[in-house]
Amino acid sequence: MDTHPAEAAVADGRAYYLNGLLRLRAGQPREASSLLLRALRDRPEDADVRRNLIRALLASEQYGDVLDQAAIALALMPDDAEMYFAQGTALGALHRPLAARAALTRAVVLRPSLAAGWLHLGQVCTDLDDRAEAERHYRAAIRCDPALAQAFASLGHLLLSDARLEEATAACEAAVRLAPGLAEAHVTLASALLLSGDMPRGLREYEWRKRHPAFRDDYPPLPAPYWSGDDLSGKVILVRAEAGFSDTILLARYVLSIAERGGTPVLQCDPKLVPLLSGMPGVVVLPRSARVEGYDAWIDMMSLPLALGGLPFAAGYLKAGYSNAGNLKAGRAEPRGLRVGIASAGRRSIPALVLAPLLATQGVSFVNLQTGAGAGEAGLPDRLTDFAETAALIATLDLVIAVDSPVAHLAGALGVPVWVLLSHVPDWYWQLNRDDSPWYASARLFRQSASGDWDGAIRRVTDALAQKRSSP
Repeated sequence: MDTHPAEAAVADGRAYYLNGLLRLRAGQPREASSLLLRALRDRPEDADVRRNLIRALLASEQYGDVLDQAAIALALMPDDAEMYFAQGTALGALHRPLAARAALTRAVVLRPSLAAGWLHLGQVCTDLDDRAEAERHYRAAIRCDPALAQAFASLGHLLLSDARLEEATAACEAAVRLAPGLAEAHVTLASALLLSGDMPRGLREYEWRKRHPAFRDDYPPLPAPYWSGDDLSGKVILVRAEAGFSDTILLARYVLSIAERGGTPVLQCDPKLVPLLSGMPGVVVLPRSARVEGYDAWIDMMSLPLALGGLPFAAGYLKAGYSNAGNLKAGRAEPRGLRVGIASAGRRSIPALVLAPLLATQGVSFVNLQTGAGAGEAGLPDRLTDFAETAALIATLDLVIAVDSPVAHLAGALGVPVWVLLSHVPDWYWQLNRDDSPWYASARLFRQSASGDWDGAIRRVTDALAQKRSSP
């Protein structure tokens, strides 16, 4: 007997549904969503089919489709916490945090035990810089599910950004105990440890950056053994720069250390740094695009402190022996008073209005050390084109005042006195609660007393500069 078309559709829909569930449980959400969508066409009123389709779409990060399907589901089931959770998660991923917060708030009101809802609500509040609410929601997620490693990791990251290092460390350690492979927790733990001055443990944890989902594609293996600090005699070591200009300048000392210990380092870095760094004795410096063959082993640059240990060359290890150094002095009227270089723009920049009291200091000739887009922000006339030229100019100055930027690191690496203006929670190598730096003997640190408080930091620098100017 022939099967009725309606019965065949039901049979097909059930087959698609069951196969979709199997794919979803097997960790294949994109394939599952395709099957479940076909099932839904045959069974459009089936709430379970739509619910599992939304789960598959969410797991496969098809956020626009999640919103479409969740809207239909909520029209049929207006008090369904999971559907609000799906909607809020998708809105957050699509950078619509206000709408996401509303949806996720509705989800946890409907189901207060929904740990994932509290977690995502905390993440949205973090995006909105509502830090107190974010912390409250992360802790609610942990109360609902004490085994939710991601909640501990997110809490740890929030606490780190508030300079609560002990609490951040404890939260990340809890996350790592629950999920030993959670790279995000290890990286945040590394930052907390390094900021607190625990270099040995912090550097070991920092190796997890290479496994972080957001960064691991930046660390492809190379066709040679990885060097971890063993015997260097006669070996050619390829050093792969992996981060920004500041980090490369900071860690160039370790490349020099390889040469001092009998190896031949080949540094691959941003081409803008090649003219500056190629003067290092015993070091071959090449742009990242250069093809390198014949090396015995390789290492990522940020792993050098772990491999070599110690902290060499705090008193200045780069030289500004460039032919244009004389030209930078020529053509300028001889200044009266101190010559002070200024670099106020970086990852965290100081507005010109806030900087104005410092630039009004009498008896000081200010020189703009800014390059690129922020070159004119301080209202100073000089403009520079590359790091080698910047180094040559810095070598002629009495003092450099800079935010955390390549200029600050370059002055420290040259051994020129440098006052560094730091945000409340700076990058890990500046640590916390100190006004000097183990990395640069010539550095003095001026920190924000609270997040965003550049005015207070500038007042302290201005007072210190006035005192320096009047000193014999």
